[in-house]
Amino acid sequence: MGVVEGESGKGDGVKIKGVECLRSLVRRKRVDSEQGTTSHTHHQLAKALTVPHLIAIGVGSTIGAGVYILVGTVAREHSGPALAFSFLIAGFAAGLSAFCYAELSSRCPSAGSAYHYSYICLGECVAWLIGWGLILEYTVGGAAVGRGISPNLALLFGGENGLPFFLARHNIPGIDVTVDPCAAVLVLVVTGLLCVGIKESTFAQGIITTGNVCAMIFVIIAGGYIGFKSGWPGYKLSSGIFPFGVDGMLAGSATVFFAYIGFDSVASTAEEVKNPRRDLPLGIAASLSVCCTLYMLVSMVVVGLVPYYTMDPDTPISSAFASHGMQWAAYVITVGAVTALCSTLMGSILPQPRILMAMARDGLLPSFFSDVSKKTQVPVKGTITTGIVAALLAFFMDVSQLAGMVSVGTLLAFTMVAISLLVIRYVPPKEVPLASSLQESIHAVSLRYSGSPKEFGSFKDSTVPLLKKDKFPAIPALQVVEGTFKQLAEGNYKLSDDKRRKIAGWTIMLTFVGVLLLTSAASYVFLPSLLRYLLCGVGGGLVLSGLTVLTCIDQDDARHNFGHTGGFICPLVPLLPIICILINVYLLINLGSQTWMRVSVWLLIGIFVYLFYGRRHSSLRDVMYVPRTHVDEICSSSASNDLLA
Repeated sequence: MGVVEGESGKGDGVKIKGVECLRSLVRRKRVDSEQGTTSHTHHQLAKALTVPHLIAIGVGSTIGAGVYILVGTVAREHSGPALAFSFLIAGFAAGLSAFCYAELSSRCPSAGSAYHYSYICLGECVAWLIGWGLILEYTVGGAAVGRGISPNLALLFGGENGLPFFLARHNIPGIDVTVDPCAAVLVLVVTGLLCVGIKESTFAQGIITTGNVCAMIFVIIAGGYIGFKSGWPGYKLSSGIFPFGVDGMLAGSATVFFAYIGFDSVASTAEEVKNPRRDLPLGIAASLSVCCTLYMLVSMVVVGLVPYYTMDPDTPISSAFASHGMQWAAYVITVGAVTALCSTLMGSILPQPRILMAMARDGLLPSFFSDVSKKTQVPVKGTITTGIVAALLAFFMDVSQLAGMVSVGTLLAFTMVAISLLVIRYVPPKEVPLASSLQESIHAVSLRYSGSPKEFGSFKDSTVPLLKKDKFPAIPALQVVEGTFKQLAEGNYKLSDDKRRKIAGWTIMLTFVGVLLLTSAASYVFLPSLLRYLLCGVGGGLVLSGLTVLTCIDQDDARHNFGHTGGFICPLVPLLPIICILINVYLLINLGSQTWMRVSVWLLIGIFVYLFYGRRHSSLRDVMYVPRTHVDEICSSSASNDLLA
C-alpha cells in the first residue's frame, strides 16, 4: 500500500489519525460474563464474601466520625430540631444512587465499580476520568481519615498531648509542616491487614464496625432515657421544629448527604462476592438502610436533649450528655469516633487497589497493578502502593483542605453510574470487541450472513459511539424531539429499533445538558435574574422533555440479556436515574471554586497520562468489533478450529 505524496496526502493522514484518536475515546469493552473464551492471565480474586461481609464493608465505610460532629453543625446552622428529616431526605437521595449501583453491580460484577460500568456503557475516555477521580478520592480520603484518628486517640490517653512522643504530632520549624506519625502508622497497619486476605480483613472491619455501632446504640438508648426523664427540652421551643424553614432543612440535607458516601465500596468488591447477583444488591441496600436508621435515631435523640442553638459544634453529643450530668459518656463517644474512623480508613483503602487492578487489566495502567497474590488472592502490589502513598500524605500533609476533592470523585461516579443505567436500558452496545486472534472465525461467520467481512466486523474504528453523527440529520436534536412529539400526539409511537436508539441516545444527552443548565441556574445566584430564569426555563424544559420521551418510548429488548441476567432490576426508570443525576450534579456544582480548581489540576494530569500511556496501551487497541448476536457463534467456531488443529 503506497503513501500518498503532497500536502493533501499529509492532510488526509493527519485527518485519519485525528479520527482514530477520537474514536479511541469512545471505544467500549465487554461485560466479563460475555467473555466465554477469553480469560485473564492473572490469578483471580478470592470468592469469599457474603451478605454479612458486604454489610460490614458498607456500614464501616459509610459511618465515619463525621456523624459525631455533623449533628451539631447542621442543627445549629440549618435544620434545628428537624435534623432527622434532613438525614431522611439525604438518605433517600443516596438511595437513588444505591438503586443504580445495585442493578449495575449485579449485571457487571467485576472489580472497578463505577469505572467498570462507565467503560462498558460510555466509553474509554469517560471511564478513565472516573477511575482517575476515584484514585484521588480513595487516596486522599484514606490520608484524611488517618489524620483524623490521632487527635481522637489522644483523648483516650488523657488529652491532646496524651500520645507517646514517637506517635504524637510534631511541628517542623522553618517549613511549617506538622507531621503525624500516628496517622502514618495506622494507615500502614490497615494496609498490612488488607494484604492478609479479603475475608480476614472484612472480619476485622466487622469487629471494629460493631464497636462503632454499639457506641451509637448507647447514644440512642441512654439519650432516649434522659430525654424521656427530662421531657425532651430540645423539642419544646417557641420556634417549632423548623426554625430555619423547609429551605433550611433541605440545606441541611445537602450537607449531611456526604455522610452517606461509602456504600459504593461494596460494589468495588463485586468480583470477590460468592453470589454477586443476589448478594450485592442486598449488601448495598442493607448497609445504606442501617446507616440511615442509625443517623436518624442519633439525631432525633441528640437534638431533643438540648436546644439546638446551645449545642457545641465540635462535640455536640458529648456536650449534650454533659449538660445532664453524664460527663463520663464522652469516653464512650470517643471510642465510637475512633472505631468509626478506623473502619472508614479500611473502607477508604480497600477499593483503591481494585480500581487500579481493573484499569491495569484494561491496559490503561502498568500491569504491575494487576498482579494478584497466589497465596492471599488480593492485589497485594496495588494495596501496598496505595498504603504507602496514603501513609506519606497522612504523615506530611494537612489534607483537610483537600477533603472536598474526595466528594468530587464520588459524585462524578454516582452521576456516571446513573447515566450508564439509562444507556443499558435504552441504547446498550450492539457491537462488542473480540481479540484479533479470532479474525479467521469472524471472517468465516461474517461470510455466512453478509458475504462481506467488511460489513460484519472491523479493526479499531468500529467502536459505535452512543450517538452516530454520520447517520444523523443536520439538526438531529430538534428533528428527533419534534418527530417524537408528533407521534405521541397521534397516539402512535411504535418506532423502528434504529430510530428508537437514535431518539433515546439524543434524549439522554439533551437531558444531561438540561440538568447542567438547571442546576447552574439554581446555584449561580450572582448571574443576572433574566439569565437565570432563561437558563432555568431551558434546562427544566429539556429535563421534562427528556423524561417524557424516555418514558413513552420502549426500552431496548437487548437489556434483558445484557451482562449477568436474573439479578436486581432498578425500578422507576427513567425517573429514578434522572433525579439521581439532578441531585448529584447540583451537589457537584456547589462544592466551591477552590475545590474545582484543585480537581481540575488532577484531571488535567490524568488526561496527559491517558493520552501518552493509557490510550496507546489499551487492551482495545487491536480488537475487532462484531455484532453482539454473533459472539457465541464466533467463539464456538474458534473453539472448533482449535480442536481440529
